[in-house]
Amino acid sequence: MSATVAIIGRPNVGKSTLFNRLVGKRLALVDDTPGVTRDRREGEGRIAHLEFSVIDTAGLEDADVGSLEGRMRAQTEEAMRLADVTLFVIDARAGITPLDEHFADVVRKTDVPVILVANKSEGRASDAGYYESFGLGLGEPVPISAEHGQGIYDLGDALRPFVEEAELEDSALENSSEEEDVEYEAGSVDKPLRIAVVGRPNAGKSTLINHILGEERLLTGPEAGITRDSISVDLVWREKYLKLFDTAGMRRKARVNEKLEKLSVSDGIRAIKFAELVVVVLDATIPFEKQDLQIIELVAREGRAVVIALNKWDLVEDRDTAWRELREEATRLLNQIKGVTLVPISGLNGFGLDKLLQEIFDAHKIWNMRISTSRLNRWIDGVIAHHPPPAVAGKRIRIRYATQVKSRPPHFVLFASRPDKLPDSYLSYLSNSLRETFKMPGTPIRVSTRKGENPYARKKKR
Repeated sequence: MSATVAIIGRPNVGKSTLFNRLVGKRLALVDDTPGVTRDRREGEGRIAHLEFSVIDTAGLEDADVGSLEGRMRAQTEEAMRLADVTLFVIDARAGITPLDEHFADVVRKTDVPVILVANKSEGRASDAGYYESFGLGLGEPVPISAEHGQGIYDLGDALRPFVEEAELEDSALENSSEEEDVEYEAGSVDKPLRIAVVGRPNAGKSTLINHILGEERLLTGPEAGITRDSISVDLVWREKYLKLFDTAGMRRKARVNEKLEKLSVSDGIRAIKFAELVVVVLDATIPFEKQDLQIIELVAREGRAVVIALNKWDLVEDRDTAWRELREEATRLLNQIKGVTLVPISGLNGFGLDKLLQEIFDAHKIWNMRISTSRLNRWIDGVIAHHPPPAVAGKRIRIRYATQVKSRPPHFVLFASRPDKLPDSYLSYLSNSLRETFKMPGTPIRVSTRKGENPYARKKKR
């Protein structure tokens, strides 16, 4: 376990830019608007051969505990509590502000070591702010430019003693562990299942993940659109490893005007593409609105396994009637993922969460399904006998054989005499037959066609 480094400071001093620089990827959203980051984001940082965990935090603001800004500050304070060392970042070009001074006082009273970082120190315009920062009483500042990469190795030199001390402590703990402790062999830990949790704003995505984790890891509240970045958290459930991605709520495109919200939605779409399975969270009191259907269509188009979580089920009054109606609506509206699993849940009180997690693994198993060519050809023979392809210009289209070319999602290829003449309606019929015959409910299925001879026919002639 490596050292943990928390990046803190007032809004818009470049904390997320520094975080991206340290992890070597554009994981955190960056914009000129103050307060872009709200949840704390974790990553693996590196400077040369120095490796450590790094946490990006929301900008420190002096606000009421119950307000959104106050809850954001609580997340930042939790990150400081978990850290081995804190990077207090100031904007050298803007100079020291009263907010910098206020939170420097707060940081000095903590037990966590602090390194003062003077960001945006490129050029002479930053000199005054750099020298002014000595007055914060946090030691000599490390001048850097997170955007251009200047001074990062100097920052590494400042971090090295704390990282090495944390490594020594970890080594001492390992050496003092009893023989009865559980040991894990290299490679025994499974690769985590990547799950994106998506939905409209205020559907309860962050509340759901917090209840699964058993802690207030993600920022929640009555305000719509609190989450902006896609935040990943790790979870072990019944000895199975998961990585959950909380995403920003997705509104209709016509309503998304602000640049920051567009970035948030784009970040959510990237999370869907990176995930193996997507949990689409619907508000059970107002389900299957147009935007819900567009999100589900996007997930199906990307070929991801899908489970639909009907959140806020505790607010539904006539649950039996509501359940029947929702099943009928899903069958009618979700033709591209027929049979998709619906799970009634309450992210607030934890109802149905074990059922949801079990359905996630069941859906993932179907998404990975492979069917042998011999079984597929027995199926295609039966399908053709029952409902042959339509004739085109008086000539019958012959489907010679079928095979599965990939899984994740299942993709099947039909070799036919005139594949370009097969109508979409017949291909849709074949997809539904595949889904029903081989028990593949709710997963996107790809069926494509090619022109070719039956290779088994040549073997028979010999």
